[in-house]
Amino acid sequence: MNSLFADYAPLFANGVWVTLQLTFISSLIGLIFALPLAFAALSRNPLISTPVASFSYFFRGTPLLIQIYLLYYGLGQFSAELRQIPWLWNIVKQPYWCAIIAFSMNTCAYTIEIFKGSFKNTPKGEIEAAIAMGMSKWQIFYRVIFPSGFRRALPAYSNEVIFMLHGTAQVFVIALTNLDILGAANRMKNVTFLQFTPYLIAACLYLAITFLLIFIFKKCEKRWLSYLQPAN
Repeated sequence: MNSLFADYAPLFANGVWVTLQLTFISSLIGLIFALPLAFAALSRNPLISTPVASFSYFFRGTPLLIQIYLLYYGLGQFSAELRQIPWLWNIVKQPYWCAIIAFSMNTCAYTIEIFKGSFKNTPKGEIEAAIAMGMSKWQIFYRVIFPSGFRRALPAYSNEVIFMLHGTAQVFVIALTNLDILGAANRMKNVTFLQFTPYLIAACLYLAITFLLIFIFKKCEKRWLSYLQPAN
């Protein structure tokens, strides 16, 4: 049994690395796009807020697995047209980048709602104080609403990153060449015919990464949300 674990340790180590790549690259891209879109979703102009709301409703209202299928297999139906744009075809033909795009758009939709609610719930007193100081709307946003809302959104956003970590397990449906954790477990099962052990190892690895993420976010919350704690 020890030799079995030693034989498959590099495979699972690579799976952890691929899973972390999928999680953090997708979360970062989703966060970068979600922050301005969350602000746009609060706009009173329907030409600005409606497209953002439609994007959010679609990706929150459909399963992640279907989104992966639509991107990878759906875009494959237009391969002749996409080949006319070499740089785009080089991206969408690769399962890895299709997974990154699908995960990024999915987490972006959820992150928009997290920060939209956080920005919207900024205490009116803070905004009134900023207006009294003569700040412009843009100054109020990046000096008051954004930093305050970002800190308040941190606990909810940490859950979204963990959900994204678990969602990466669905990447196996597009035959990712560079296997993630679940792909490594499937490979081990197919070779050794063990039905329980590979998935137990995968579960333990996901659990360990989840605990690490919780620890990191708790440290961030303790540092950035300390001002919300009641004074002794």
